[in-house]
Order: sequence, then C-alpha cells, then structure tokens
Amino acid sequence: MRIVVAMSGGVDSSVAAALLAAEGHEVIGLSMQLYDQSEGQASFGSCCSIDDLHDARRVAAAIDIPHYIVNFEKQFNDQVVSNFVREYASGRTPLPCAHCNSDLKFATLAERARGFGADAVATGHYARVECDAGGRYRLRRGVDGAKDQSYFLFSLTQEQLACAVFPVGDLPKDEVRAYARRRHLPVADKPDSQEICFIPDNDYRAFVTRSVPEADREGSFVDESGRVLGTHGGIHRFTVGQRKGLGLASGTGTPMYVLALRPADQQVVVGPRSSLEQTHLTASAVNWIVGEPAGTLRVDAQIRHRHTAAPAAVRSLGDGRAEIAFDAAQVAIAPGQAVVFYDGDSVVGGGWID
Repeated sequence: MRIVVAMSGGVDSSVAAALLAAEGHEVIGLSMQLYDQSEGQASFGSCCSIDDLHDARRVAAAIDIPHYIVNFEKQFNDQVVSNFVREYASGRTPLPCAHCNSDLKFATLAERARGFGADAVATGHYARVECDAGGRYRLRRGVDGAKDQSYFLFSLTQEQLACAVFPVGDLPKDEVRAYARRRHLPVADKPDSQEICFIPDNDYRAFVTRSVPEADREGSFVDESGRVLGTHGGIHRFTVGQRKGLGLASGTGTPMYVLALRPADQQVVVGPRSSLEQTHLTASAVNWIVGEPAGTLRVDAQIRHRHTAAPAAVRSLGDGRAEIAFDAAQVAIAPGQAVVFYDGDSVVGGGWID
C-alpha cells in the first residue's frame, strides 16, 4: 500500500513512518511548512520549526523513503492561527491543535496524498481506527492513556477515518522511544513539544495583542452581582477557571476565579470556585462519528484534553448542536474548548463548547 506519512520531525511520526516502511508499505514522507521560516526558529515555538523539518528529512534518509516539504502557510494561517486570535479576542478559549489535526493535517493533507496516488494518510497520533461489522469506522483512544490524542481528532469524518492510519496508537510511549533507538533514528531522544507551535515563549497574550491591537482595551472585573472590583488590560488575558494573575482580593479570604467573560462589555466576571461548577452545556459544530443519535445517549464526556471524562447524557438538538447534562457538576467549562463524547474507549462524537 502506498501511504503518505505526515512527518513533523518528532519521534512519534518518525516511528510511524519507520513501522510502515518495515511492514513493506511504500511510504512517502510529507512535512508541512506552516509559517514563514525566514527569521529562524527563535521566532516560533518548539514544534514545526525549520529544525523540525530538517529532522524529518534526516529520518526519511535513515529509513530510505522519499521526503517532501509542502507549503501550508496560507491554510495554517486561515484555519488555525486566525481562529486562535479571533477566539481569544472574543472571550473564548481556543483549541488550535484540534483545528490543526482535523482541518489541516487530514483534510488538506489527504488532498495532497491523492496527488501522490496514495491509499492512506498516517500520522504519529496516539489513537486507533477500526472498522466495525457494519462497515463504519470507529475512532478509539490510544493504548497509552497518558498520551491518548483521540480528543483532538473528534471532528474526523467517516471518509477521513477510512484513509487514516495511526501506527503508534497500539504502543505505549516508552516502546515508541525504544523502537526509535533500535532503528537508530536521529530523533529517538528528542523531547516532546509541550507548547503551541506558533506562539513564541508560550506568551499567547502578547501574540493576540500583536495580531489584534484593539484587544488590549481596559475593562472591569465584576462579581456575580455586577459590582466593579477592579480593572484589567483586555479580556484575551483571561480564561474561565483562571485563578492566578488576577490581582484581586475578595475581602473575605476566599480565592477568586474567572467565571465568565463578557466581551461586549469588556467584563471579566469573578467569584468563588463553587460558582464554576456546572452540570449542563451546549455545543456547536458537533460531529457524530458513527451517526447522529435519535434520542438521549449515555456517554462519558471530556471537556478538556487532560480532563477525566465524566458520565453524562447527550442529546442532539439538530443543526450541528447538542446538549450535554452531566451526572455530577464539572468545574470550569470553558467556551471555545471541545467536548468529546466517549462510549468506553470509542469516540462517539464531539463539538465546540458554546
């Protein structure tokens, strides 16, 4: 089988390519240039830099496969960076990795793969794809629970899952590293990226300010009754659930948390932790992987990447919207993040928190 592998220059995608090549597949490595590299790596984060592109090429040479760099700068800016800035400027908490993985790596890369006559697209994600008895493709969690990335892939369609391959999804991370060392891959001990690739020094506030200077407008901290408690330098500097960096004292000794953001009024609503607890949410742009349910469905719903999925009931509202009711209150449900529905370790669907 001819398979295109998205090679980021990290150990996971490198091992994915090496495993497929060892199985006898015709593997083609593609690396995505996502932003202007002319100023050098120091202008960007630690992922998808010029050094990463070089690492991907070194790995391709080591396992003897062809390697190409494709320019996705415009798509990346339109689908990921611009969305990130708009979301923060409008008082929401974006999830750029989910947009990058589904909208870019699969949708756009699949088009390029067809140009190579490839049958499938592989990545280094810790997730699994299986075809059930009815011929429907199911997305499942990766075997390594600590590295599972199925949360970021909830918007993949049946068509995309049909050509998706995740070679490391059945492996724990330590075995991936061990395999890379056995194969003498030059990235075997390369650290994992921990930050947003296009944000230098992980300072997203400064990035949004440079992109949208008007976002840096002064506003007010208010309590739940609307009483003004102080001022701030822009709502993009805050997210629901945030405690540190507020510079506020409650007067009662009770820690204050961000409860909500009101961009129209430039208000940051703060209050005690107990006020962060909610049992209901709605979501938009919902993708149902194996079909939209006719009634209420019992699931485990996950509201953040590192959040433990919690028992809930989900009901489709039509028009790509859904309502989720948790059995127990959840803390800091942040608009703009994804809520993903699981049946065991299978992704039922997911959408964007309103």
